[in-house]
Amino acid sequence: MYLRGFVMCTTILIGKKASYDGSTLVARIEDSSAGMFKSKKFIVVEPKDQPIHYKSVRTDCEIELPKNPMRYTCLPNVKKWRGVWGACGVNEKNVSMTATETITTNERVLGADPLVEFEPGIIKKGGIGEEDFVVITLPYINSAKEGVERLGALIEKYGTYESNGIAFQDVDSIWWFETIGGHHWIARRVPDEVYVVMPNQFGLDHFDFEDAYGAKEEFMCSSDLKEFVEENFLDLSTDMSLEKLLDDFEEGFDYDEDEDYKEPFNPRVAFGSHSDADHTYNTPRAWVMLRYFNPNTFDWDGEDAEFKPHSDNLPWCMIPEKKITIEDVKYIMSNHYQGTPYDPYLKNGDLSQKGKFRPIGINRNDVLALVQIRPYMPEEIRSIEWLSFGSNVFNAIVPYYANITKTPEYLENTTLTPSTDNFYWINRIIGALCDAHFPSTASHVERYQNAVQSKCREFLNKYDKEFLKNKSKIKNVHEFLEKANDEITDFVKDQTNDLLDKTLFTASCEMKNGFSRSDA
Repeated sequence: MYLRGFVMCTTILIGKKASYDGSTLVARIEDSSAGMFKSKKFIVVEPKDQPIHYKSVRTDCEIELPKNPMRYTCLPNVKKWRGVWGACGVNEKNVSMTATETITTNERVLGADPLVEFEPGIIKKGGIGEEDFVVITLPYINSAKEGVERLGALIEKYGTYESNGIAFQDVDSIWWFETIGGHHWIARRVPDEVYVVMPNQFGLDHFDFEDAYGAKEEFMCSSDLKEFVEENFLDLSTDMSLEKLLDDFEEGFDYDEDEDYKEPFNPRVAFGSHSDADHTYNTPRAWVMLRYFNPNTFDWDGEDAEFKPHSDNLPWCMIPEKKITIEDVKYIMSNHYQGTPYDPYLKNGDLSQKGKFRPIGINRNDVLALVQIRPYMPEEIRSIEWLSFGSNVFNAIVPYYANITKTPEYLENTTLTPSTDNFYWINRIIGALCDAHFPSTASHVERYQNAVQSKCREFLNKYDKEFLKNKSKIKNVHEFLEKANDEITDFVKDQTNDLLDKTLFTASCEMKNGFSRSDA
């Protein structure tokens, strides 16, 4: 398994017919790598502050950018020496991008098209990667499909030093983009009726070259991908089995014994990996997400389960058993295998499997960004960015209008060192306290999450209705939405301070050096 780059993540994509309100939904957690944590902030980038001549920090790769960028939001690193790492954002055309999901690949791919390695002082140009993608793509695209086209052209020209998956989103569609080696890529439009799960693995399990080389309605790829696959013997599809042919024949399939029949091309098999590390770090997260959204579709548990945490053939996408809400996404992105033998907080029963797999809600969660683009709202208030910072098990997700010129200070002014004055660090502190005292603080966290997420829904309803009622009278839309964001933030800040107070008190009472005279 090859995981190149520094950021590990989990991504969910939800088509408009699979979501509760017809919105497209794209959510991704940016996680720090083991051994480090990255503080994040929420900002707006204006056209005047964007470069025309871009230079990557990690590789010194230089790119001339268009001279007409759009305003956009993003979630960069606070520590600037490693570059921007914009993570996720929405531009003024209500187009969103999340970058990136670090993915796996295999030796055959890397041998055929090596990653563009960068060694400071030795190799000056090393291509582009997660550090750069948002800055050089999001301000210049008018649709999700345009995002695929632009980033694809950049990958082919400059190459990349890591394997990544990127999502592009507009009000009508979501496109998923995956890099292949150093200079190749593949993309698919997410079907409207499905959701997609992505846990640090090459994901796409079906691809139509005919469409990709023709109409490009559902599939796209680098200009020579088919030839690249053929020349390097990457297609591992086998001849269809006799059993499958007979089944098709009974259903009306016209079988010709002289014709060759092959399985459809599977990009995951061709370009991905299926290592032992995948089976503890990646596939279990896909398994638990699919298990949550489709609990009755398959048998997920036990010796006779149709899909298990280590299954290599877990579906890339599925139609959910019910339409998916924001709250569903937050819950599953906080998952730590609760209700399974793998829960790290398990206290009773067979504990032999406890903590066996990498959770989705992990200590290294930096930020969860969920973009909701609402087709039933005017363009001015169409896009909502739902954000949570720190370990998702112990935080709440908060909505913010995206069509703004500034963000609340509580989210923008994240410091390099711990402070309770910003949303990132206070959540980090709460998470560390609650993890160590999980049974006794869990009720505090649950009440906090319910209170925050319910009240934030109320704020959104209030400002949506006010905008619709008084649209013609609102002179400055940005100021109106910034006022809404500030009111949401003031409430969240008070609630989060209260949670810190409660969890600190509970944790203090359980200190091992606690003693009172009655204990003697």
